[in-house]
Amino acid sequence: MIYTVTLNPSIDYIVRLDKVLIGSVNRMDSDDKFAGGKGINVSRVLKRLGIDNKATGFIGGFTGKFITDTLEEEGISSHFVEVEEDTRINVKIKADAETEINGPGPDISSLKLEELKSILASLSADDTVVFAGSSPKNLGNTIYKELIGLTRKTGAQVVCDFEGQTLLDSLEFEPLLVKPNNHELGDIFGVKLESLDEIEKYARQILDKGAQHVIISMAGDGALLVTQEGAYFAKPIKGSIKNSVGAGDSMVAGFTGEFVKSKDAVEAFKWGVACGTATTFSNDLATAEFIKETYEKVEVEKR
Repeated sequence: MIYTVTLNPSIDYIVRLDKVLIGSVNRMDSDDKFAGGKGINVSRVLKRLGIDNKATGFIGGFTGKFITDTLEEEGISSHFVEVEEDTRINVKIKADAETEINGPGPDISSLKLEELKSILASLSADDTVVFAGSSPKNLGNTIYKELIGLTRKTGAQVVCDFEGQTLLDSLEFEPLLVKPNNHELGDIFGVKLESLDEIEKYARQILDKGAQHVIISMAGDGALLVTQEGAYFAKPIKGSIKNSVGAGDSMVAGFTGEFVKSKDAVEAFKWGVACGTATTFSNDLATAEFIKETYEKVEVEKR
């Protein structure tokens, strides 16, 4: 079974208007409310690919109920730890410039943290767990080391979608996949990466530190998979960009879902690229039909 862990989920409240006038009353043209959080996005895309999975993490209040109701409507099973405070709301304003206002999330007690640990400790070597996104403020991202270590002791594989030090900290646990973008990879090593050769060079350093597979996403310039066997470049696919939210999560879902089935890293990479690209060209997470249509356009070449 694939599990997704979202420690700080959200309702993503998206509002659209032509321009934001500071200090004035603004009237939106349209709005949407989505169950948000990186792990939850992974769960939703996996389900659209026909891959069963279970979502876990912390959830609370009326906002948390919106998320669990959404997952239930989409046929996604969940086992969240319920907390007293409300799950956060993130406001994403799409106007002449894109602006985000993210909530901090609830405080997590030591008792509730132990409940989540018991869920992770009950897994087995047949499971794969996706850890993604930020942690509630009172826990801090350092909690991931403890949770990932606990999960790996069960024999389960882990996928880690983080940035910076949190990504580096995860490497000692030999994650199945890490997926920084080219800018995040450069920031880790304090360099500006301008060529594919440079990107591959530093991605290999991430492999050397413990990762089993590294995908470097490069927005409109394609993506690079680096493994012990070789490096593979996915050419960019042309289309109208509508959405940056969830594209990376979609890529993680595509790779993880296919790899768990086939153990074929290149085929998994193709599905990851298809999912990520399809979401970029969609208003929300991509549909199964559009993902399959996009998959037919994916071109991967070995470097």
